Amino acid sequence: MLIPVRCFSCGNLIADKFKEYQNRVKSGEDPKKVLDSFGFKRYCCRAMILTSVETIHQVIPFYEAIKRREQEVKAELE
Repeated sequence: MLIPVRCFSCGNLIADKFKEYQNRVKSGEDPKKVLDSFGFKRYCCRAMILTSVETIHQVIPFYEAIKRREQEVKAELE
């Protein structure tokens, strides 16, 4: 899933801060302090950042499997 550009509830810009949030939390900073430093005071914006999950790494194997199967079918038909 791609991080939404804006908060669904209030329209605040959030996508530009997502990578920095991830990096700072991975380096050991407290998530609450990081969100406060970005100026996210509303719970809707905080929830958007906290609940966003990158699912692209879970989807890629299925895409690759479909492409492989298409190639197998093409080879069988030839």
